[in-house]
Amino acid sequence: MGAGTETFYEVIRRQGITRRSFVKFCSLTATSLGLGPIGATEIAQALETKPRVPVIWMHGLECTCCSESFIRSAHPLVKDAVLSMISLDYDDTIMAAAGHQAEAILQETREKYKGQYILAVEGNPPLNEDGMFCIDGGRPFVEKLKEMAEDSMAVIAWGACASWGCVQAAKPNPTQATPIDKVIRNKPIIKVPGCPPIAEVMTGVVTYITTFGRLPELDRQGRPKMFYSQRIHDKCYRRPHFDAGQFVEEWDDDAARKGYCLYKMGCKGPTTYSACSTVRWNGGVSFPIQSGHGCIGCTEDGFWDNGSFYDRLTTIKQFGVEANADKIGATVAGVVGAAIAAHAAVTTVRSMAKRRNDNGGNGNGNKPNDKSAG
Repeated sequence: MGAGTETFYEVIRRQGITRRSFVKFCSLTATSLGLGPIGATEIAQALETKPRVPVIWMHGLECTCCSESFIRSAHPLVKDAVLSMISLDYDDTIMAAAGHQAEAILQETREKYKGQYILAVEGNPPLNEDGMFCIDGGRPFVEKLKEMAEDSMAVIAWGACASWGCVQAAKPNPTQATPIDKVIRNKPIIKVPGCPPIAEVMTGVVTYITTFGRLPELDRQGRPKMFYSQRIHDKCYRRPHFDAGQFVEEWDDDAARKGYCLYKMGCKGPTTYSACSTVRWNGGVSFPIQSGHGCIGCTEDGFWDNGSFYDRLTTIKQFGVEANADKIGATVAGVVGAAIAAHAAVTTVRSMAKRRNDNGGNGNGNKPNDKSAG
């Protein structure tokens, strides 16, 4: 990294931030990443000694919802991430420069930090007609994407668009919109899917790379395990209702007012891997299921083409303890009744056998050798 690049700590001290506030920031960041006290120490050491990581943020086919989410991060605040933790050298959405000036900054950053910058990509490239469905700076976006990826250290695929293709790649996909890992094959790619991803997940990934100088551990699909290793269903606060067989049957019915499980309304939480039910949105205030709408599975590949968002999943089994209580009770009662009847029958048979033995064994009051018998 260039000798003139400041560390995060140098930047915030120059801005008048106290050492105490810095330590508190490191502790909060470590907690949000699930790293604990040791993690806070490691974050502090890294931010004190390591130069800020240059980041180039590019936009292909997308709606800018990833940027909208990112700038609302609360832990850490996006202003700390953008102005102090990383060196966001290019992002045509939020930078002041435009036109030729912006293009010049892009190329300058690429040459100055060759092999050292992170390429963050929001959206995807269309490949049909040589990429002419997305022109950036007078050139097809796919060309600029390949060019900037070539000299990057790693690539972050922001959102479902860059990770999977999303709505642009939905059938019949006339522009041939393509996930970036189908175009960039010679660089490590971190997929941070979602439509959009959670703000703290985005800044968390950046914080991890800044702190440890390496990529976070990824799952088989290239997603950071620390945010995508559990299903929403696993930590959903409505899960007890699912296990109890208590479901919303119609929008705004009594079950909906009571906060019952939204599985029958099409909720994809049981098959969706994301931190929505733990990290939540808007500074941890809520998430879609808490707001009364089922998960649509936006962190999963091809979610847009997997049928209606309101189609019920048919492969999920639930316990249904309370819903089946009456049936179970009736069954138990039947079993008990049968057992009582069987016990009574056995008792009767034994009583009759005892009388036979007492009367000589023929059961009619006559002895076997009695001539009057017969």
